[in-house]
Amino acid sequence: MNRTYIADVTPGTRHRISGFVENLRNKRTMAFLVIKDMSGKLQVTLEKEKYPELAEKVNQLTIHSVVTVEGEVVANEYVKMGGKEMLPDTLIIESIADALPIKEDSEIDARMDYRWIDLRRDRNQLMIRLQTTLTAALREFLLARHFVEIHTPKLIGAASESGSEVFEVKYFDTKAYLAQSPQFYKQMAMAAGLDRIFETGPVFRAEKSYTNKHATEFTGFDLEFSYVTSCEEVMHMEEELLAYAFGKVAEAHGEDIKRLFGEDKAVVVPTVPFPRIKLKDLYAELEERYGYTVAEEAKGDLTTDAEHLCAKFAMEKYGSEFLFVTDYDAKERAFYHMRDERGVPMGYDLIWRGCEITTGAVREHRYEVLKKQAEEKGLGEDVAFYLQFFRYGCPPHGGFGLGLDRLTMLFLGLSIKEVQFLFRGPNRLTP
Repeated sequence: MNRTYIADVTPGTRHRISGFVENLRNKRTMAFLVIKDMSGKLQVTLEKEKYPELAEKVNQLTIHSVVTVEGEVVANEYVKMGGKEMLPDTLIIESIADALPIKEDSEIDARMDYRWIDLRRDRNQLMIRLQTTLTAALREFLLARHFVEIHTPKLIGAASESGSEVFEVKYFDTKAYLAQSPQFYKQMAMAAGLDRIFETGPVFRAEKSYTNKHATEFTGFDLEFSYVTSCEEVMHMEEELLAYAFGKVAEAHGEDIKRLFGEDKAVVVPTVPFPRIKLKDLYAELEERYGYTVAEEAKGDLTTDAEHLCAKFAMEKYGSEFLFVTDYDAKERAFYHMRDERGVPMGYDLIWRGCEITTGAVREHRYEVLKKQAEEKGLGEDVAFYLQFFRYGCPPHGGFGLGLDRLTMLFLGLSIKEVQFLFRGPNRLTP
């Protein structure tokens, strides 16, 4: 008999299930087991007198042991888990678990040491399903709009973007670097005439940051598309993409998120368009509303405190969890951002729940202008290979990148450590 996922078992039918023993009540005449797989849980009720050989096997079991069970599934209104239970006649012990070294309330670093056990928790398994739904929805949206998926190299010959905050690795008899971003290769795809591309893949940042939102390796979701002439087009693409993806997450997991993480973590599907505000106007609003001030020389970029205040401000003024912030100072933006006639970069940050989730922009595609802007930033040989992409014709284009881990973190109100399958940070390189 083939295995059935627990979510698919039906009363009045014989099934074979496999999973972990989440709970075990071993009484004198009866044994009650709760078996859990990725899809759900099922109570298995054993009459010991009727199946003494199965009773002997149950006596060997520990919590988190792995079993395969066969039997008739029957309806039982007194069983809380879906009103059904299995009456087994076959039990196979696949694996016996030692006493667990962590508990659900153990310190996070202890749980990270035994991440494979920690991931068995209902909350964490919901988190993984949420990430799956989110990524699939992002892909689905873009594929329907003529995007193609590419996979860019993560071993590169020159430090991307700035030359700082990169991991250097030995590459045969020379040096290589782990990619900070697929940005340069996304733009190469535009020069190749691919028009609309996206990528999901690892991103590496050699930052000694110990905040709840930074990691040295994370999963990025990046896209780029051609024949873009304004920042508004890029922002509109992103807001439509996120509204679609959030709707899919709410539909698939909304009730489970509220049940396991609380009503305050309910998924809010945003309405389009998201509010937009210039950085200068945002600082004026924050000062007027909350008395928040920042030194004049720091007003070309968004401070961390201002970023946090955006959550309150966006809800108060616009009734939105999202806020596009535009018109940053050119010295605070990457050299490849196109600038308008005022010299202002045609880009933005998107803030969600008081946290930056995206930097997006129209890119500079004109070779001579791009070369000049790179020189202004003190970048020379490091970006020489990249500049070649624009010498032989390249359409105007723009794009943005999202961190899937950071999105998940904000959905559930967790730290970056908790939402990554395996966290990597300055002090964490195992398991």
